[in-house]
This record gives sequence, C-alpha cells and structure tokens, in this order.
Amino acid sequence: MKSGGRLVVGVTGASGAAYGVRTLDACREMGIESHLVATRAAALTLKLETGLSVAELNARASVTYKLTDVGAAIASGSFRTLGMIVAPCSVRTMSEIATGVTSSLITRAADVTLKERRPLVLMVRETPFHLGHLRTMVALTEMGAIIAPPLPALYAKPPSIEAMIDQSVGRALDLFGLDWDAVKRWGEDLDVVASEDS
Repeated sequence: MKSGGRLVVGVTGASGAAYGVRTLDACREMGIESHLVATRAAALTLKLETGLSVAELNARASVTYKLTDVGAAIASGSFRTLGMIVAPCSVRTMSEIATGVTSSLITRAADVTLKERRPLVLMVRETPFHLGHLRTMVALTEMGAIIAPPLPALYAKPPSIEAMIDQSVGRALDLFGLDWDAVKRWGEDLDVVASEDS
C-alpha cells in the first residue's frame, strides 16, 4: 500500500456526485493529498443529489483549482502525483480526454496523467452505452486509461446506498495501490462459498 502522496480528483456533472465526495473523504482518511478540479455542471448535480454546495465539496479537498486555470500545478507532468481519478466521469469529459483536445483543466490534467504513464481512472456514468461510447472507451484503454464504471458489488451485501458508493470508490482507489478501510474484500472480510466442483 502506498502511503502519502497526491491524487488528482476530477468531478464532472454526470450523475453520481457522491462518488467524488467520498473519494475526497477517503483521501483525507488515508492521508492522501487530494487536488480537486470540478466542472461547472458538477455544481448542479452536486446540489441536486447530495445537497452540498461547491464550497462544501472544496472544503473536503486539500487543494482546489478553477476549471479555467490551465496553468495550475496539475497541468504539468513535473508535478508528481499518484495519478488521477474522475468520479463521476461524464461521457463529454471522457470523449474530450480521448481526443487529446483539452479545453479545461480537468481534461488537461487527465492528458498529463496519460502522457506521464500514471494511472487515469474514469468512473464513467452512463447507461446504456452506444457504439460511439464503447469505441471511445476502447481508445482510452489503448491509451492507458482505466474505465471503471461504478457498478454495485452485491456480493458484499451492502446495507445502504452509502455502503455501495464506498465499495465502488474503494475498488477504484485500489487501482492506485491505495487500501481504504471501507472496502469489503472477498476472502478477507467476506466469507467465500466453496464451489460444488471443488
């Protein structure tokens, strides 16, 4: 497990603002320095789904940046980080990252993450996917990104929506080598049922 370090956190306007909120909370609990950038649409979804304001979201991060600040630290490869997570990630943001045409800090930071060969985890929120979405995901995977839609792990028998969100966030953070206590792990925290064929 990696201790310390910096993680860039992007939050877009896709449904699932709580994934971004809990990612920031997890970073704080693990002693990870979080560098937050959110899109303008994220403010609307955040308020609608969680009741939180942008100021309250920002208060959960170690450092925050304006979407238009393309000269920010996270826009440079020389600024060392563990990588970047976009939680949730809209199709628009995903598509912009795939083209390499970065018009905002969130997509510029993602592009930098890719060029520096650091983990870029995109918690894409959309369903169903059409062929264009799927082809974009293939292109991003070929570029080195990790597409990690926040799907519920029902084997963990989550007692609440909050527990489902935490499990998805924790599994995404696993991709950076980070171990958040909220994750329920198969064969560790959860009983493994033996197969009849074993």
